[in-house]
Amino acid sequence: MSVDPLSGKSVLVTGGARRLGRAIALTLAQAGADVAVSYRASESEASRTAKAIAELGRRSLAIHCDVRSEPSVRAAVAQVTAAFGRLDILVNNAAIFASAALESLTLAQWDAVFETNARGPFLVAREALPHLRAAKGRIINMGSLGGLHAWAGHAHYCASKAALHMLTQAMAKAFAPDVSVNCVAPGWIALQEKSSDDPRSSQETDALAASHNEAERRAELQAVRFAAKTPMGRNGDANDVAEAVLFFATGPHFITGQTLVVDGGLGLA
Repeated sequence: MSVDPLSGKSVLVTGGARRLGRAIALTLAQAGADVAVSYRASESEASRTAKAIAELGRRSLAIHCDVRSEPSVRAAVAQVTAAFGRLDILVNNAAIFASAALESLTLAQWDAVFETNARGPFLVAREALPHLRAAKGRIINMGSLGGLHAWAGHAHYCASKAALHMLTQAMAKAFAPDVSVNCVAPGWIALQEKSSDDPRSSQETDALAASHNEAERRAELQAVRFAAKTPMGRNGDANDVAEAVLFFATGPHFITGQTLVVDGGLGLA
């Protein structure tokens, strides 16, 4: 593989402002790509991520996009192609993770998850398709271990990711041979530590840590339990997932319709 295998390529990462999306965007930029990150509410984080991409010597763009909205998606894809002149890779990362007891799950809760996690990737992929076909490009959907294994407290989330896994396969057939379509399905991913380019002061970071609510503390304890159950002896991190995305972005175009689980073997338990 060349030093910059994505040199000359352009990428759109939906939900790329922070956390996993940011890690994916920076990894693809480090591989040579020009990268646009979309955001719905995280404007300041998106600007920082775009700045970090630019500091790597790549063209960058932070654009507002509500993946639930057809007009918003149409405008965002138009912005990317106008800025970069092409679109080679789409990473459908924007998603909602939610929990609720199934017996009390409301229709509004169900729809909120599905309209982002399933409808969003469909809308963005459909709008980007002409550009991706012209570039013989790639779509990488971000699924989840929860789309393969039922989690009782996350039924709507699991069902939405299972739908995305099947959508990946349908897209792979429908968009072939011009566009390859694959899916990365992370398991439990540890929260990232404060990054070196985070402008917040240590006092602000400490205040955020102190403000963790009971649900977040329970999640931290759950992370410890998941690590103990994982054959590789730890939870995954954002880099593990970003490297899997990079594989599909740079690997053989002939690979399509596949779901790569990145969970350290947790799903084997």
